[in-house]
Amino acid sequence: MQTGKEYLGEALKRDERVDVALRPVSFSDFAGQPRTLERLRVMTGAAKARGEALSHILLSGPPGLGKTTLAHILANEMGRTVRITSGPVVEKPGDLAGMLTSLETGDILFIDEIHRMPKNVEEYLYSAMEDFRIDIMLDQGPNARSVRLDVPRFTLVGATTRMGLLTAPLRSRFTLQTRLDYYSIDVLARIVTRSCSLMGIEIDAGGAKEIAGRARGTPRIANNLVSFVRDFAQQRADGRITRRVASAALELLEIDENGLDEMDKRLLGLMARHYKGGPVGVSTLAVAVGEDEQTLEEVHEPYLIQEGYLQRTPQGRVLTEKGWLVLGLIPSGKAGQLEML
Repeated sequence: MQTGKEYLGEALKRDERVDVALRPVSFSDFAGQPRTLERLRVMTGAAKARGEALSHILLSGPPGLGKTTLAHILANEMGRTVRITSGPVVEKPGDLAGMLTSLETGDILFIDEIHRMPKNVEEYLYSAMEDFRIDIMLDQGPNARSVRLDVPRFTLVGATTRMGLLTAPLRSRFTLQTRLDYYSIDVLARIVTRSCSLMGIEIDAGGAKEIAGRARGTPRIANNLVSFVRDFAQQRADGRITRRVASAALELLEIDENGLDEMDKRLLGLMARHYKGGPVGVSTLAVAVGEDEQTLEEVHEPYLIQEGYLQRTPQGRVLTEKGWLVLGLIPSGKAGQLEML
């Protein structure tokens, strides 16, 4: 049986078939993120009125909140093409030059995880963003020479889950920097209902809200959960998703009513029982639960911190009162003594 950890891990990776089928194609289809959406509407409206390319945009926030989707919407609204790549893929300046010269005027280049782009490539990007040219060095030593390539007036849309890892020179070259936050249950329920409609799945309001409440505030996870709940409903029910059916399906995945999976509970439980609630370093936690540090920091910690189960301090991670309570434990008397609620 697949655990909640495994399923949510897959949910944070791109499933192209589901993504393409359910991805909104316009601002009116996109639910949530009202401030970001209004900023993008203003920019696209003004750019179209002037007949110019859109200014460069930086989108930040946890995975699965719609950064790639917004890049597609921007291209659709501007009537241009979007080219998708990611920071680690662009290994050499020549890779960047090839992508930029293949664009047409007004096209959008979307670079996911832009903070992972090699620094030597990033420096070539500066002149491309500002002057729409790129100088490439050919050969080495006495035979070295610089070749200047003009590139079309393009729009760079960068996406990052780690804003703090972006260099100041790169960050300052984006006209708009906007952050995507986790979605409310009500907005996610609307997304779930829309996805079910597109997939031809019958679902009631209770079923949509049950899935939304366990989706960790993330549309990508919600859509992945819809796929599993649909399968469960076909195999164990009459094919219709109700609150009871959705709850049973998600319990099978070991995802509780708070959206916490087996790894989340292991992480919180370990801090409570073995480290007296912290502070404890992330490297220690990673070894203790058998998980990669980066996975803990990018997959599990953001939601736990957002929901108030965990705190980051200069000394390490600390369990909050809410974190104790969700485990059914309270600190009693001396630090580290535990009582069951």
